[in-house]
Amino acid sequence: MAVSVEKLLTPEIIKPARYLGNELGAVHKPWEEAEVRWVLTYPEVYEVGASNLGHIILYNILNAQFQQLCDRAYLPAPDLAQKLRETQTPLFALESRRSLTDFDILGFSLSYELGATNILEMLDLAGIPLTWKERLCGEAEVQGCRGDRETGRHGENSTQNPKSNYPLIFAGGQTATSNPEPYADFFDFMALGDGEEVLPEIGVAIREGKAAGLSREELLLKLAQVPGVYVPMFYDMAEDGSVHPNRPDVPERILRRVATPVPEHSIGLVPFVETVHNRLTVEIRRGCTRGCRFCQPGMLTRPARDVEPEKVVNAIEKGMRETGYNEFSLLSLSCSDYLALPAVGMEIKNRLKDENISLSLPSQRVDRFDENIANILGGTRQPSLTFAPEAGTQRMRDVVNKGLTNEELLRGIKTAVEQGWDKVKLYFMIGLPGETDVDVIGIAETLRWLRRECTMQGRKRLNFTVTISNFTPKPHTPFQWHSVSTEEFLRKQQLLRAELRRIKGVKANFTDVRISAMEDFLGRGDRRLAPVVRRAWELGAGMDAWMESLERAFAAWEQAIADSNVDWKYRQIKEGEWNVMDSQNERIESKRKRPQYSWDERLNARLPWDHINTGIDKEWLKGDLQKALEATIVPDCAFEGCSLCGICGTEFGQNVVYEPPPIPTFEGQFKPHTERAQRFRVKLGKVGELRLLSHLDLVRLFDRVVRRAALPVSFTGGYHPMPRISIASALSLGMTSSGEVVDFELARRIDIEEFRAKLMEKLPGDIPVYGIEEVEVRSPSANKLLEKAEYVLTVALAQGEDSPPNTEAWQAWIDRAISSPEILFEKTTKSGKKKEVNLRDRLFSLTIEPNLPLVKENQQESISSSIKAVKLRYIGSCKNDGTVLKPEHLVYMLDRVSGQSIELLHAHRERLILEE
Repeated sequence: MAVSVEKLLTPEIIKPARYLGNELGAVHKPWEEAEVRWVLTYPEVYEVGASNLGHIILYNILNAQFQQLCDRAYLPAPDLAQKLRETQTPLFALESRRSLTDFDILGFSLSYELGATNILEMLDLAGIPLTWKERLCGEAEVQGCRGDRETGRHGENSTQNPKSNYPLIFAGGQTATSNPEPYADFFDFMALGDGEEVLPEIGVAIREGKAAGLSREELLLKLAQVPGVYVPMFYDMAEDGSVHPNRPDVPERILRRVATPVPEHSIGLVPFVETVHNRLTVEIRRGCTRGCRFCQPGMLTRPARDVEPEKVVNAIEKGMRETGYNEFSLLSLSCSDYLALPAVGMEIKNRLKDENISLSLPSQRVDRFDENIANILGGTRQPSLTFAPEAGTQRMRDVVNKGLTNEELLRGIKTAVEQGWDKVKLYFMIGLPGETDVDVIGIAETLRWLRRECTMQGRKRLNFTVTISNFTPKPHTPFQWHSVSTEEFLRKQQLLRAELRRIKGVKANFTDVRISAMEDFLGRGDRRLAPVVRRAWELGAGMDAWMESLERAFAAWEQAIADSNVDWKYRQIKEGEWNVMDSQNERIESKRKRPQYSWDERLNARLPWDHINTGIDKEWLKGDLQKALEATIVPDCAFEGCSLCGICGTEFGQNVVYEPPPIPTFEGQFKPHTERAQRFRVKLGKVGELRLLSHLDLVRLFDRVVRRAALPVSFTGGYHPMPRISIASALSLGMTSSGEVVDFELARRIDIEEFRAKLMEKLPGDIPVYGIEEVEVRSPSANKLLEKAEYVLTVALAQGEDSPPNTEAWQAWIDRAISSPEILFEKTTKSGKKKEVNLRDRLFSLTIEPNLPLVKENQQESISSSIKAVKLRYIGSCKNDGTVLKPEHLVYMLDRVSGQSIELLHAHRERLILEE
């Protein structure tokens, strides 16, 4: 059954538009026609989750499957989460607005060690038992969203939930693939590796299982036969933390799946609200064979697979025209290793040179940064430039197999300065195996050296923004056996801070040691940590990577560790346990007594993640660790000889590298069309669900609409050219309107009917166009001509007041307001000063509209039958100098003259009145 979302999205909910599921690219498939119904979620707030490329790709792929549908859900912000609990409303999916329990499969992206608490929060909000055992038995005491998070206890009114046919709950993503064990209790199954092929196979198995009437356990056994699917219930943990099958008909080791990226799958959702990655993102290369010994993604995504350059170009051109974005990003673990990057970037820049498009790239290899890459970046705005040297000395870069020399580092930074950059971001790590204090201070020395060597006559000195993270060993890497010490992190941070304070032009950000400790604690744990995760959530952990949540989250984690009697394990991380570089550093001993193991015993011991077959030979990891001890470099096998890591073969494929095509001739930078050939004044509405769209989001919407419609909009000049689209007056969030006025200025003339057709085709249905007229380009804008506005308000006495008044009483209050010479209102200016204004001077007419329908444009309003509402029409000032009579001002006036507390139930702007 669908959830009444409109009743939840009341005025106190911040950014309600993120819960509507009505974005461009959202897929609404008939519920009844689907045999398998998925809901995928990236367990973060909408602005983060809707930006995730993997989330978009899988959503598009699953909705392309026959007789299957895929919906989406995200972690609600705290205000909506609280309201869901208060109203006992289950968490819902966006497009269908159905409870998550209505679906067959609920999938979470588990891409970060601390993200599991968000997942538990979402399960609880949906009324789904947290563990696979509880869901399998159907006997769990499930309160749904009414639990007491502070104590971890269910509320007094908790009742047993008789429902046993819950969705199958699964996780995918990097953390789920690398070490699923700390989270194994919570998921029915895990999808390991790339999801593009394995998820459709899972869908087929679910459809067949449903048709055959299989039980939940039988269905999970069927899924366990699908390569890449790990079903924890069919595996048990041994005393040493390792995992083994508990029945003979499941694989001993579960294969990580590998898929070839398809760029067109990246084209899809275009959110109305601003997201963290507000641009089109297209994957150009999946996998990395650089072999950085600290880098888990580089190990878990082998082999490297380039996307054919022509497919990348075509996907970007298509995507930019279909989405209306003004920026795109090319995505890869190492974009610079995509040899076709300069040619692809230049071809796209040439094809879209008239459309004010910018290109951004994630962190790049500084040794591959050259003039060709510099020339394709940005557009009219210079993007930020980010490199990751990782270590401050050549020895440490060799230890971690960074494959970067001092000469290459200097050449790349110098190229950036020569190409116009005066600010560069750099990433470093501390706490790497074998690191000494000299290596730590070497970060500061490197920054001094680079600033000195990159000084150019007549130019600003180069400034750096530096992020210093704490190394945490990851499963399936050569450093997975290493132990770090958070006490050492703190000491080295202090040492480095003191050095960096002496350097001008350097801003340093240090990763909180507590976050690093928790990442390590969970990332290399076993099944015994599941109770810790659950207890941390019960104590309030969640959104743990957000700085504003850090104190609360870390306190919850510390308490959960103590409650679960694994604080000894956490102390190993705090104090350090075993340094693989013993030959160069003294052992850091923990205060806890335990046997000392030899090198061979530690390397040969079973690990909690050994049952995951990533394709990397464990013996090769041991050998590469030995090379690290010797500071020996292993070349990139995508471009040089095979490193014999074990990946290449029938199961995982081979490295795919495309030779770079010729770089096209640069056809010139975007030159904004500043000509003002024509102006159209459009009268339109804002109704239905888009009443919940903010003014800034509406501005972005119009920008993307004119791009998608290929309208020849005129741009302002200057460093940041902006389209000449002017909205006459900002409409308050939640208010509907049938009288908005927007001016569009064009760089060349077109027929008014052509303009109308193109604009209406790309506008959402809740932004109806009521009229278009051409006005003189040199005439004042609608914003400057604005004089008055006409509103229709639905008002009533606030609850708790006296009995509802009759029409005569309302009329008497209206007459009293109109006859009053002065009704003063105190406002706060932008400078913070208090100022009194006479609202009566701003009111021109006020009448009761007894026959006006309450509902306009199918706008649903929830008004209690016990409230006797009245509809008022008024005309008030609405000038761009701030002389405005807002609906809340009119309610204030009625409050004053009536002596009652009056509530504004709804406001509709009927029209804007311009100066003749």
